[in-house]
Amino acid sequence: MENESKIDRFKRVAERRTKVILRDLRILGNCGNKGNYSYTAEQIKKIFSEIDQAMKDAKGKFHLPKDKEFKL
Repeated sequence: MENESKIDRFKRVAERRTKVILRDLRILGNCGNKGNYSYTAEQIKKIFSEIDQAMKDAKGKFHLPKDKEFKL
């Protein structure tokens, strides 16, 4: 890995981190089982609001081309 290219390093690290995030989201989904857990709509709203914001923050760190301007 000493001579690993930047793209190869990105692929290796991003794939591993993405898999961890997806696994953790599936595990979080297990908390939706009302037979095992009790929660309020407000708690769920707060959880997913935080996740949505973290997604926006992470996506904003990538230099992606902007979508075309919206026109009707």
